[in-house]
Amino acid sequence: MKKTTVWLCLVMVCLSLYTNAQNGKPPQDKYEVHIKKAAAPIKIDGLLDEAAWQDAEEATRFFLNKPFDTTYASLQTIVKLTFDDNYLYVSAVCYQPSNEITISSLKRDFEGGSSDVLTVNLDPFKDGLNGFHFAVSPMNVQRESLIENGEGITNYWDNRWYSEVIRYDDRWEAEIAIPFKTLRYKLTPGTNTWRANFARMCLKRNEISTWLPVPRNFAPNNMAYMGQLIWQDPPPKPGMNVAVIPYINMGWAEDYPRDETNLQRQPTHSDWTASAGLDAKVGITPSLNLDLTVNPDFSQVEVDRQVTNLSRFELFFPERRQFFLENNDLFGFYGFPDARPFFSRRIGIAYNPNTGLNERVPILAGARLSGKINDNWRVGLLNMQTRKVNFGNDEVLPTANYTFATAQRKMFKRSVLGGFFVNKENFLDGLTSQQREGYQRYNRVAGMEFNLYSEDNRWEAESYVHRSFSPEQLKNPMSAAQFIGFNSPHFFARGAYQYIGEGYRAESGFVPRPGVQSTFFHTGGIYNPGGRIAKTVNALSLNFEGNYTFDLAGRPLDHSNALIAGITLQDQSEGGIAIATIYSFLQDSDYDPTNPYLNPDPDIQNGYSPLPAGSYVFNRWYAGFESSQRYDFSFEFEIEGGEFYKGNQLAVFAEMGYRVQPIGVISLAMTYNNLRMPQPHNSSHFWLIGPRAELSFSRSIFFSTFLQYNTQTNNVNINSRFQWRFRPVSDLFIVYTDNYFAESIPSYYVSSFAPKNKSLVVKITYC
Repeated sequence: MKKTTVWLCLVMVCLSLYTNAQNGKPPQDKYEVHIKKAAAPIKIDGLLDEAAWQDAEEATRFFLNKPFDTTYASLQTIVKLTFDDNYLYVSAVCYQPSNEITISSLKRDFEGGSSDVLTVNLDPFKDGLNGFHFAVSPMNVQRESLIENGEGITNYWDNRWYSEVIRYDDRWEAEIAIPFKTLRYKLTPGTNTWRANFARMCLKRNEISTWLPVPRNFAPNNMAYMGQLIWQDPPPKPGMNVAVIPYINMGWAEDYPRDETNLQRQPTHSDWTASAGLDAKVGITPSLNLDLTVNPDFSQVEVDRQVTNLSRFELFFPERRQFFLENNDLFGFYGFPDARPFFSRRIGIAYNPNTGLNERVPILAGARLSGKINDNWRVGLLNMQTRKVNFGNDEVLPTANYTFATAQRKMFKRSVLGGFFVNKENFLDGLTSQQREGYQRYNRVAGMEFNLYSEDNRWEAESYVHRSFSPEQLKNPMSAAQFIGFNSPHFFARGAYQYIGEGYRAESGFVPRPGVQSTFFHTGGIYNPGGRIAKTVNALSLNFEGNYTFDLAGRPLDHSNALIAGITLQDQSEGGIAIATIYSFLQDSDYDPTNPYLNPDPDIQNGYSPLPAGSYVFNRWYAGFESSQRYDFSFEFEIEGGEFYKGNQLAVFAEMGYRVQPIGVISLAMTYNNLRMPQPHNSSHFWLIGPRAELSFSRSIFFSTFLQYNTQTNNVNINSRFQWRFRPVSDLFIVYTDNYFAESIPSYYVSSFAPKNKSLVVKITYC
């Protein structure tokens, strides 16, 4: 009862802060652009010679967002809009000398911050949280994204739109046509209005500018800062958008299995496979979308970027599969990062205890309904069915069904009240008692959340209460949390409290550590110098961060305090140093920091040497620097070290890349960890080396290859991918994947680069 009272008091504090914060409003009412219907057809050729462009109203006088937010951009932009019955048209005149243009790649959906770009951000429902992002580079390379949670960009949304760019000596001009059926909006009686903002990035000049000014402590696509798009003539009545995207897949795989106890070679397995499936997108209404998938295949998705793991807990790897990423904020952002009730990587990916690798699990079919019912309500419903997997050695992953349902109600100007229900059903019939071990017939989680955002985005808060349900009726299956944050140009402060009961289980989510409560705070100041120093230094920061974890009785388990100093240069290079004190209480003596179970060498696994239970206090230091993306050569460097439990650790990370404009980027990442522990505990050093090449030979032909050499897992992974986009949303993929032993294991007659498995896949999608 006491914890509930405290939590409710925190919610009331948030509401009070939120109410007081509404006086700070973005000046969106002062920024308006009217749009009227074109009297004649628009030809998308980059030549802005149609009469409609001469009559259209201008959005211009772009203001700087970075490196300063106190003056107009030196490279100005003129944006105009018009429309007809099928398309929303946008034209832009982007002033920029041709010798200052920077392009990282010709590949579609290029990474933000890597190329000069014009962006168009639209918020048809005016909720300040969800919108559309269209971007085009001076080489007419496109990127389309969804904006989620007021600022986040997801490049995995894929849709048809059209553009052409013409480059001149002093400017480049873009002409864009966005089909109305690509957008989601609703007609209203009387005058229709949307919210919109436009942005430019010019890397050589180090300028990011926007039509409606956005403070530099926010990204240029922040949806709290958008002007008014006023429809002089109403947009057309939204039509249905239906797309069917079938695929065919042909593949070859070869496995070189070994006995896990003595690494003796087993018979090699080779398989030829062929499959087919389809995805379908159906616009139930202009703002509510139904996604269907039958026998989906994600073989073209890039492999995970590996990390060295010295921790006691499961690591979080991001979702990369497109089906799960569109509207992911509806499904994947409930809870806090270490207590997510739903994590889509639990579907279709599972850990194989025999190989030690995450492997794909066949998905029979799935459906997802997501979008808006009206201006105030968003809904989401997902259902997926997976197949049974036999890993061998009597290890089985049972057939499972996953369901997630949510509804969200807009509150105030930019806030959301949401509820959800997630259910996982395991089908255990036909399994032996040993195969059933570790699986429950079902696991369910339900909860409510309240996310508050002030109109100017300075105040932010999140409150949630979740409860899990399972057949074993675990004690205390609750989780609750409260977050409050304030962000201004010169000061920020954020803090949180979280409670995770010992019986809280989310098999479809990510909860690495139940049975704890924790607090967090991070506060600091940002100083923007003037005078001579301002020619070089953009900002100086000093901040303090604290993390504290306790058991449910209030006994300390882990805490850390860090003092951090940072510097941002005018070219947007960044550096920082930090010192930290860490306390850790090991409740059980089963933690070996080298995590020997990750290595297939039986001697290393049998040499498990855990630290004794008890309290540990140690001091750490950190230094790092990341160069600007303005230059063709860029690099990042981090080094940290100091005490580590009973020993010492030194960790070095370095990454460098070279932009071969406009073909692509070649990079090399390296991580080195040296862990020295006193006897009888294990000492070790680990290398993780990852060269990568991302090449684009045209706007439709791309090639990437990625190698990861990891001595902690004794694995070398090669992933190469060729992509030919022969028409919009239609691709040919050729993907080759290979795994080898990174180091020899002489006592078991395993040589370095001995093969583990390899595969070749050819996949064609057509829309």
